[in-house]
Amino acid sequence: MKFLRCISANRQPLLAALGRRQFAVSADDYAKRNYANNVSEYNTVIGSLTSQRRIYLLRDVYDDMMLDGVKPEKDTFRALIAGSMKGVRLQDCFFFRDQMKSMGLIPDVVLYNFMISTCGKCKNSTEATRIFEEMKKLEVKPTGQTFICLINACAATGRVDQVYAIIRDMTAAGLGLNKFCYAGLIAAHKNKTPLAKDTSAKILELVEQSKGWSSLEQTRDSAENVMMGISEEELYDIPTANYIHRRGGFVQRFFTVYHVAFHACADLKDVEAVDALQEMLKKDNKNPDVFILIQIMRCYLSCGDIDRGVKAFEDYMSSNNPPVPELYATLIEGAMTGYTPKGMQVALEKLTEMTSRGINLVPSTGNALLLAAAGEKSGGYTIANMVWDLMQARNITPSLPAVQAYYSGLKDREIPADDPRLVLVSRTVDNLRVRFGRNPGGQFGDRR
Repeated sequence: MKFLRCISANRQPLLAALGRRQFAVSADDYAKRNYANNVSEYNTVIGSLTSQRRIYLLRDVYDDMMLDGVKPEKDTFRALIAGSMKGVRLQDCFFFRDQMKSMGLIPDVVLYNFMISTCGKCKNSTEATRIFEEMKKLEVKPTGQTFICLINACAATGRVDQVYAIIRDMTAAGLGLNKFCYAGLIAAHKNKTPLAKDTSAKILELVEQSKGWSSLEQTRDSAENVMMGISEEELYDIPTANYIHRRGGFVQRFFTVYHVAFHACADLKDVEAVDALQEMLKKDNKNPDVFILIQIMRCYLSCGDIDRGVKAFEDYMSSNNPPVPELYATLIEGAMTGYTPKGMQVALEKLTEMTSRGINLVPSTGNALLLAAAGEKSGGYTIANMVWDLMQARNITPSLPAVQAYYSGLKDREIPADDPRLVLVSRTVDNLRVRFGRNPGGQFGDRR
């Protein structure tokens, strides 16, 4: 059985090592090795792991609870299922739900909301619908949040008819529509396969219709969600979920429908629709926030319109706004689309400007830029090498897909086998393959 070392006072990572429990020890030695002794302490460990995004260890903590003879409480299962939702681990959600039932505890509506939300994040609308039916059998009354979770779960797989059916059920139950319902409708149209010819027109129509929703119909974060640090955007899998707590005007929450619409049109690479949405914002006397600006730039750049992408960026910077790392990353990555000489020059200039301003790469940004730059088939591989060096300087471990692409690009060039860069990249690839095994996209042993 895997076992977790205790949280040290100097805030070292919770999991110092993995090993097997040793029971043939003195009581003092066991107390030093054991990291939790009662349900309260285990709840604290679960919360700590979740905040560290080390969700893959929750099953190990639960197994240790069983070995220690500590009986989980309802709050324990709530924390476990909430953590599994944050880690998008559907099988873990089902496991904890089944364990909960085996102990005579019936999940409440909050836990069912978490499970339906996880189904949506995993694009499994069938299981989301089944869970909703299970609620009704157990006479757990759904709330407005339950319906919206189900809407967005069905929207993730493009089930437009099902989304409209859920909305009819909501109105029949006396629940009004709010911005998250419209966000779900937009996502459903965007994700529908095959894509309808009038998808962009439908999105624009829904944005216009959403302006009529009443503030009385506005949902609010439940007390349980607030305590667990779960925003409505995360619960409903809105594109802004990872940025909702950012400061400096990165995300204005009243723009939710616009956020989803701009994000959808950028994915569709529909420049006309993005321009139409900007005109709608102007008519509303609103200025786009940073998230919307990122979608505008992403759309222009993915369609090869580098000049408009650069102009959107320069207009923001010339307004005395603070530099935002994500804006730089969007411009650099988008400029590399097609690997044109002009685009690669713009990308290099902005990468150099970003570093000169002291804006550091973070793992997600570094991996995205390295993966994009590694696809360059001709040229000096300057950007890829520069991104790699910046990541090494900050001790950022690259993702396996990114470093594999970079390694392949280096091998395609005339580089000596004993070149220090090539040797280091090769060693990094080997280490990551050993570390992640056959699952490079996530943690080893992922139970999703």
